[in-house]
Amino acid sequence: MERISAGHYHTTYKIGDVTVTSLRDGYVDMPTRRLRQPENRAFADDLPSQVPLVDGALRLSVNAFAIDDGHEIMLIDTGTSNAWHATMGLLPQALSEAKIANDRIGTVAFTHTHLDHIHGLILPDGRDGFPQLSRLLVPRLELGMFRAVTRLERFHGKAEPFDAGQRLGANIEAIATLGHEVGHMCFRVTSGGETLLIWGDIVHVPSLQFERPEVAWEFDADQDEARASRLRILALAADNAYCIAGAHLDSPGVGRVLRAERGFRFEPL
Repeated sequence: MERISAGHYHTTYKIGDVTVTSLRDGYVDMPTRRLRQPENRAFADDLPSQVPLVDGALRLSVNAFAIDDGHEIMLIDTGTSNAWHATMGLLPQALSEAKIANDRIGTVAFTHTHLDHIHGLILPDGRDGFPQLSRLLVPRLELGMFRAVTRLERFHGKAEPFDAGQRLGANIEAIATLGHEVGHMCFRVTSGGETLLIWGDIVHVPSLQFERPEVAWEFDADQDEARASRLRILALAADNAYCIAGAHLDSPGVGRVLRAERGFRFEPL
């Protein structure tokens, strides 16, 4: 992968014949108790020193990713809009900076249906975020969860399910990474002999969870399953020299996974 442009809110890469843009929606600060050791134990005074804190909190980037194959643009996740903290909702600025017109986005696909991934379908003023949206893809096991979100009611009928192994485009395949949520998915983007995994919420705190993938997240629907998915995807990326892109890795959130003496390590691209 080659970086071809960057700004405050975006970074664009070339992978074969495909362009992938990391879009910065903002950040969210979370309490350290969100990190969970096996048996759902929170860290107390034993939080490893390598974890950076901002005023005592974990700062997580929130990123979405646009895939342009030259014919259409697919957006993976949409950020938060005004549905959560005021430190998020910057996706429209990121698209503008990246010179991606929102009416060029024909497909939106979700890694999962947590609020920081889906609410960007609607702008803060109530207008559609993507006026030419023709496909809205939701993991099959979370379709009911999506249709329970009242604020997004006008999109309920447009939502269509997808499954692991399904090809969502000529260069994009869905891979099941269950655990963080019941239908959590990542997307394998392949072109020109290169591969990028856009992996959603496999890792929340990169300073710790690469080295110690057994550390889970309080909001994981199934912590044991999330741990297993994380280990499997980290090994898949490291052993095949895939690039990865994470929703909560420090913006722009793109790099490589390498095996380390203990666990793995992340090398930003």
